[in-house]
Amino acid sequence: MQAWKDYQTKNKERFLNELLELLRIPSVSAKSENKADMIACAEAVKARLIEAGVDKAEIYTTEGHPVVYAEKIIDTAKPTVLVYGHYDVQPADPLNLWNSGPFDPVIKDGKIFARGSCDDKGQFYMHVKALETLVNTNSLSTNIKFIIEGEEEIGSPNLAKFVSSHKDLLKADVILISDTAMISMDTPSIDIGVRGLSYIEVEVTGPNRDLHSGVYGGAVANPITILAKMIASCHDENNHISIPGFYDDVVESSAAERKLMAEAPYNEQAYEKDLGVNALWGEKGYTTNERTGIRPTLELNGIWGGYTGEGAKTVLPSKAFAKISARLVPNQSSVKITDKLLNYFKSIAPPGVTVKAEEHHGGEPYMTPIDSVAYKAAAKAIETTFGKSPIPVRGGGSIPICSLFEKELGVKIVFMGFGLDSDNLHSPNEKFDVFNFYKGIETIPYFHKYFADMK
Repeated sequence: MQAWKDYQTKNKERFLNELLELLRIPSVSAKSENKADMIACAEAVKARLIEAGVDKAEIYTTEGHPVVYAEKIIDTAKPTVLVYGHYDVQPADPLNLWNSGPFDPVIKDGKIFARGSCDDKGQFYMHVKALETLVNTNSLSTNIKFIIEGEEEIGSPNLAKFVSSHKDLLKADVILISDTAMISMDTPSIDIGVRGLSYIEVEVTGPNRDLHSGVYGGAVANPITILAKMIASCHDENNHISIPGFYDDVVESSAAERKLMAEAPYNEQAYEKDLGVNALWGEKGYTTNERTGIRPTLELNGIWGGYTGEGAKTVLPSKAFAKISARLVPNQSSVKITDKLLNYFKSIAPPGVTVKAEEHHGGEPYMTPIDSVAYKAAAKAIETTFGKSPIPVRGGGSIPICSLFEKELGVKIVFMGFGLDSDNLHSPNEKFDVFNFYKGIETIPYFHKYFADMK
């Protein structure tokens, strides 16, 4: 629509500057020191939604960080789209690996470098500007609601209670989420599923204090050594997860689905070069795309213990720690897998150490149907602006609230992500292409038009 394009072209610099202001707020949900920043960010999101043209915007307190809700209701007889996003971001550590300040956004080579630029401030803000475009061109054809939360990066611990107690407020015909990626801007795609998550922490304790490694080494179990052996036992020689019962509920992908996945463009040498590795690693019998989409995984996210400061200190540590996560696929249950992980680490503890294992958070895997009106509307919108049909793919990441939304609200989710797998999510130098940001703003209005037309 020419009116949309004209409005977006006229206001594109303002759109970008507003996003940069949002990125300057260090809304790190995992750190208590950023509590005031979380509130400030929620206030900023509310203000931007009001400026974009919603009829109502409110901040709801929770036992953790606040939820921002807003709505633009034009006609209760028309379909309603609920847009979900999150304003919280991952911690920026390690800071020394950033080329610029994580909360001092820099645009270089057409890319916005900042924590949260892609995950998820840049992506949910596309919807805010899409709404503004539709309102200011008098072309809104659906009702639009927003739920922008502040705890996604810590597992959304308080969202279930909020959703359950506000079902009428959140009532919609579809949930639209932009917190995923495309294969590339030349090969657009739509995620038809995301993996679930189980996240635990393990603590191994040996002696009652740190010991001199010369005096006691060889006589007392070293917690770091024991923990390393325990972790190594989680995979066999084929990189298959060896924890008993881990694969019991896995739904194996059909040959047809694997064939469809194989049609997506993939260059292994380019993949290795981008990551700076000379070989890939994973479960035997599966391709890289399958390992990151249709197969469950178990990864070590952090390990520490003993002396890690400058220089040498010959110490046999009292404790060692690890953070471990599993990505899950249909029909695995995060509750079941978490129990298996906790019990496994406790059960294999050798004499001489004690093991404490506890859950951090989890979430269920989610699949979206490709024959729904909403999926067809998303595919048609992308085809309109990209000039080619999107490829359906499975995402490797997790969005814990997906199964919760469907269970509580009774509607399906459609993913319309405009990020890239190479955007350094959760890593130093996170980025989001300016082109992708504008492309999202250009494409999203078409989803609303086509969803209303098809509905």
